[in-house]
Amino acid sequence: MFDHNNEICIRAAEPKDAQTIYDWENDTSIWRVSETYMPYTHQQVEQFIINSDIFANRQIRIMIEEIQSHKAVGCIDLFDFDPLNLRIEIGVLIRENFRHKGYAHEAITMAVRYCFDFLMVRQVYCAIDVTNDESIRLFEQMGFVKCGCRKDWLRTPDGYHDEVELQLFNTNFK
Repeated sequence: MFDHNNEICIRAAEPKDAQTIYDWENDTSIWRVSETYMPYTHQQVEQFIINSDIFANRQIRIMIEEIQSHKAVGCIDLFDFDPLNLRIEIGVLIRENFRHKGYAHEAITMAVRYCFDFLMVRQVYCAIDVTNDESIRLFEQMGFVKCGCRKDWLRTPDGYHDEVELQLFNTNFK
């Protein structure tokens, strides 16, 4: 565990999380938002966890765990780490039955603190389907600011959707 409050902690993914991550990665209902296009094997997930290194792979999976139950309620993905330009993209997944409890907000806050204080990035950003009002609202409430829009960027069964980018700058960056 590298950060926590009274309700949740965030921690690195461990081998014990392989089945949970496998289930999430192979849930076709979230493939569109996670940009997944094919299923993962259990072995691929295990290797991802074992070889997790933000500097070597430019990404890391952080588990969000409920303190009281010790259940993984979701995860934060930090990816496309750019050590030259000092930026990183963030994504969040909260299990459906744990949504609307403030866990995403708290976990993102902790992950951003990790990015700013330990990775020393200048900015954290995210890209969200313009129809995902709930996620856009969440990131805006956290201080992320819209900085761009990619027109007809995401192909969906309903046609093409725009994708909005939001970013948060490290105000303590020197």
